[in-house]
Amino acid sequence: MKRARIGIIAAAVFAVAAVAFAQAKPDFSGTWTLDPEASGMAAPGGAPPAGAPPAGTTGGGGGRGGGGSLGNGPATVKQTADALTIERTMGENKVVTTYKLDGTESKNTMMGRGGPMETVSVAKLDGGKLIVTTKRDMGGQMVETTETWSIAGPVLTIESTGGRGPAKRVYKKTT
Repeated sequence: MKRARIGIIAAAVFAVAAVAFAQAKPDFSGTWTLDPEASGMAAPGGAPPAGAPPAGTTGGGGGRGGGGSLGNGPATVKQTADALTIERTMGENKVVTTYKLDGTESKNTMMGRGGPMETVSVAKLDGGKLIVTTKRDMGGQMVETTETWSIAGPVLTIESTGGRGPAKRVYKKTT
């Protein structure tokens, strides 16, 4: 009887610890630089890396500009309990994007081909991942993209769907 009680208590402690670990919020803070090879993009010199999808397909998103939230990097991410802020440079311009992490809408302005464009995003942490769904009006057509951020040590992977098709970008933490 005593052994059974100890076993039940040990199982309960383990279950609570496992749930707490699974619900730990990831911290995406740091400076991130794109890893073109891991992203399946063209290597320096224009040659696609081994195993990359054929040119013109939607594999890694190479050559399509923009590059999602972090672009082609480097980009600095600052995360607090309630927001995630991304700072990056596009040409001569510093771009700052902020997402609320509570599932409410965040509005940001970005430069598009026709000038400034407002985006509306909803970001939420889902277990160990960040899901960001963004809507923007592009020439009278509403476009929606979803990014799924995941982190494993010094590697950040952002997989996106919608917009121009699926893409995967891999970034390495530099600071």
